[in-house]
Formats: sequence, structure tokens, C-alpha cells
Amino acid sequence: MKKRSLLLLLLALVMVVSGCTVKTKDEAAPKPSEPAGEQQPVNPSAVTIELLGMSSAESDMNIIRDQLTKNGFNVKLNMQPDFGSFKAQEDAGNYDVSLSSWTTVTGNPDYAVRSLFKTGGDYSKLSDEEIDKLIDQAATQTPEEAKETYNQLEQRLVTDKAYIAPLYISLKSQAFNKDILDENSVRLSKSRSLPWEAVDFKDPSKRDKEPLILSQSISELTSLDPIKGNDGSINIINTNMNVRLINLTDDDKITSEGSLSYNHSIAEGNSEYYFILRDDINFAQVKDKLAADSGERVGADDVIFSLNRAKDKNSVPDHRTYTLHEHIKDVEVVKDLGSLDAVKVSGSDETVKQSLEKGLDAPISSLVTDKNQASTKDGKYQVIKLTTTEPFPQVLNYLAHQSAGIVSKKQVESINTYEVAKFDVNKDIPYGDQNTVTEGDKYNNTLYASGPYILSYKNDYEAIFYKNPGYMKGTENEPKINQVRVRFIKDADSTLSALRSGEIHLYYGVPETKYDVVKSDSKLKLQTIESNAVSYLLFNTKNRDVAKNEDLRKAVLYSINQDEILSYYGGNKIKAFSTVSPLVKTGNELKADPAKVKEHLAKYQEASK
Repeated sequence: MKKRSLLLLLLALVMVVSGCTVKTKDEAAPKPSEPAGEQQPVNPSAVTIELLGMSSAESDMNIIRDQLTKNGFNVKLNMQPDFGSFKAQEDAGNYDVSLSSWTTVTGNPDYAVRSLFKTGGDYSKLSDEEIDKLIDQAATQTPEEAKETYNQLEQRLVTDKAYIAPLYISLKSQAFNKDILDENSVRLSKSRSLPWEAVDFKDPSKRDKEPLILSQSISELTSLDPIKGNDGSINIINTNMNVRLINLTDDDKITSEGSLSYNHSIAEGNSEYYFILRDDINFAQVKDKLAADSGERVGADDVIFSLNRAKDKNSVPDHRTYTLHEHIKDVEVVKDLGSLDAVKVSGSDETVKQSLEKGLDAPISSLVTDKNQASTKDGKYQVIKLTTTEPFPQVLNYLAHQSAGIVSKKQVESINTYEVAKFDVNKDIPYGDQNTVTEGDKYNNTLYASGPYILSYKNDYEAIFYKNPGYMKGTENEPKINQVRVRFIKDADSTLSALRSGEIHLYYGVPETKYDVVKSDSKLKLQTIESNAVSYLLFNTKNRDVAKNEDLRKAVLYSINQDEILSYYGGNKIKAFSTVSPLVKTGNELKADPAKVKEHLAKYQEASK
């Protein structure tokens, strides 16, 4: 018994000592033996900071804890097992700093700040008039003019007010089994999610016989209504289930390729945008758990309905993406063909009609308002005109976002019969509720998908998707593989093991710490590019001392040493200053400064007396 007590004492001493230094890469890596959850402070006389995060980010939490501890803080870890419980803790305000991340999936800097930091933004916990002004100012400027405005915005957000503490920019990565998948069919885009319709087997004969198997860590889907969610649980899913008016290329350029539009055009003044619609997409529905062609064409009425509800905060309860579309003023179907000849393209002598006709099999002979009368081969088209509240070319980037996915007007209105103001979560079942696609007593799949795939059903293990039989048939954008299975695997080690064993074919979002393992496996291929994903610490702005005291926030800010974080990840992370860092190079940089930490902590403690 004495030997055992001595051993326990020595272990305890080792743990205390290690809490005062930054861990090595191996030490900071997640260990199954370390329980997730809250950790109590060990030094009652020091300032305590509660750090909220998910177990999947345990390495980052360990590094941040050790940096704060070294600078005189006690750190209480509030580590949650999944996104749902993390969000519940964040919404309840049970944190001082929350380990957060944001990916600008639209490729434009306005998206990197508007939802996050503008007063009333979908995800904003801030209310700062100066920040609001700078966000709106930058949105209307040229990229060169906006650079200085975003510089000022960063100074206010980080240096002056310390509303966030930046950590790093991640690489975007994926690994796949090149013995199974055709290397040339697997794309990695800077902002856009993986387009499933492009992926193909190395052996094309497998397309109808075997499923493409992917993975995802989050099994609880926020909503399959594209405007009601904007998070890692549904972004890729909704992007592949709902077609949009516009897409992004792999390097973040605006394109009509693979979208609902053959072409798009910006009119003089940069406030009017025109889209000429395809006539070869039908909504898919689910019958007997298989995909079926609903017989309903995707058309102008669905576009108008979808974008009007996207911009209207009150169109659905718990609308999460309306601020992305607040610059939309009107959406209408063009009836007068002559009006297209009367308007010039921005910065050109070309007419909008000429611009829209480029590459079409038949020129525009007439415009129709009934989507069922549209006929590309006969030159009968539908054209959408979208007008913005002010000159705002960045609206196109937002139209490429999954929240601008086109839904069926007829189907959504038939499901959402409740009054929004009186919505009862215990009684009313909205369109896109994940319970309606989850196996069990509540299963009643009412989805209509305008995109290449439709979700048939899900359980705790996986989600099953089928190819939309009415999606661009006979074109290069018709989905190659009939069935897609998304396996729910929570942690990186298990996901990588599943990839190596052949249980899954592609791992989207491989952690930098796993790159070497992928490279060592001859049957796997790793793809990486610099991403638009930024990790940062978000301070509580309501019910903690960090909400009231700027000095306390700045003490945390200057404790963060990005060089140490980059070293841990073997140089596979990039320094960040804000969420616009991947898109606008302002030159701002956060430098750890223990002297400033000490100064601001002293001011905070003096003010707290």
C-alpha cells in the first residue's frame, strides 16, 4: 500500500508540473483515458477562465489551457462530447471563452464578418455600432478600398476591444482511397463543399451496384430546410440536396456551371442581376425509401419563393441565415424580352440578352412565366431578375451559399401550414425536420430535393442518399454514383481507421496531425489547400466578467502564442488575425506578450476590488 501511495503522489506531482508548461505534440494529443467535461481550478487565488469546447478539439483546448496557465490564469475546461451539447452550453452562457471556428464558404469577406459580428447577425453575440458601420462600409467598396476598412474592423474587433482572440487558419484537406475512386473525379475546392455528383469509381461498372461511402462527425442534423441551418451538421448535405442559381469554382470564382442557371449577368449600376434558367431539373422525392422523380420541374416560381423566404427573418421559426440575404430587394420573373435588350452589362457595351444567350443551343425567342412551358430546344426560357437594396456584387457569393438552395414552393407550403408566430416545437413539424427522415415512429420523409441527391433516411449510424433521377440527365453534371452513404464517426482516429480499412472511401477534413499517416498508406491520396477556415476564441458578451471588463479579455488575448500552436501542427496551420484573414491580407498579426498580460490582469484585479 505504501508503494502505491508513493506512486500516486509522484503522478500527482507530474500532473501539477505539466500544467505550467505547453505540452509537446504527443502530450497534447487527445487521449482516451482523459475524461471529457469540466476540470476544476487548482489555484483559487488566480483568475479563473472557463474554456468551452468540444472533445474533437481537445488538443487545441490543452494548448490554450497551458498558455493561459503559464500567464497566471486558472483554466476550467468545459469539454462537450458533440456539437449539440456544445451549442447548448454556449447558448446558456456557461463559458468565459468559447473555442469557435468559421469557414467562409461563399469566398467573400463580407460573409466572414456579417453573421458573426454585426448586431443582430445570425450568430453574432456582439453589439458594437462602430463594427456595424465598418462591415456595411466594406460591403459596398472595391476590394482595394475594402482592404483598409477591414484593417480598421480587425483593429476594433481584436486590438481595441478584444471581442475575439484569433488562433489560426486551417488547411482544407481530404483523403481518399485511390484504388477505389477515380482520382480525376475527386475535387477539393477552397470554399465550396465537395460536389458529390462529380465523384466516380475507378471502375464505372460499380456506379449502380455499390455506394460511395463518406463520413461526418455530427449525426444530429440541424435542419434539412436550407435556410434553417448553417453549421457542420448540414452544410455539405444541403449543398448537395438543393441546386442554387450560381456556384463557386474550386478557386472561389463565380460560375453558372452546375447551377440552375445556364448564364448570369450583372447590369449597369451593379444593382440588377439576371439569370437564365435551365429546364432539365425536376425535384426528387422519396417513395418506399427510394428516390423518385416527382414530375415537378424546378422553375422561376420556386426561385422567387426560395429567395424571398431566405431574406425574410420571419418566414420560418429559428431562421439562421436571413442576414446573408438582407441585400435582396426584389426577385421577379422577366416577362418582356425587349427589356433584356434595353439593359447593358456592367462595364460593357453588350446587352444583358446577348450575355445570357452565350453558349445556348438556341437563342432566346420568347420568355415564359409558366415553368412547364420552358423549352430550351425551342428557345423558350425563364429569366429571373434580382434587384439589390444597393450596388452589391457580393450578393452573387451569397447566392452560391447552401442557404440559397432552391426548394419546392408547392411542397414547402403544403408542409409549413403552421403560424410562424405561434409555432409550437412540441406539436408543429416543419419542413426539413430531421425527425421526419430518422428511422422510427416519426419517419415521414416529405423532402423535395432540387439538387443531385436526396436524403432517404438516417439513423445513429449513417444517412442514406440516392441520386435525383430528374437532375440534368444526359449532361456532365448528372450524378455518377446512384447511392451515397454518410457514416457518422465522431473522432478523427476512428475515421482514419475506417478510411484505411476500406469502410469509407473518402475522409473530408483530415486533421493536420494525421497527414503523415495518410501519406504512409500507398492506397490513399491526400489533397490539401489553404482554406477559409479560421479558429478563434469568442468571449462571452453577457453574463461573465469578460463581458464587462476589456482588460480581462486583453489579458487572455495576449496569452495566446500562435507560434506554439503552429509548431504543434508541424507548420500545417497559418497565422490569423480575424475571420477575414484568409481573404484580405491586412498585415495585422497577434503577438503573445506576457508583459501586457500582467498589465491588463493587474488593471482587472484593481477594478474588481
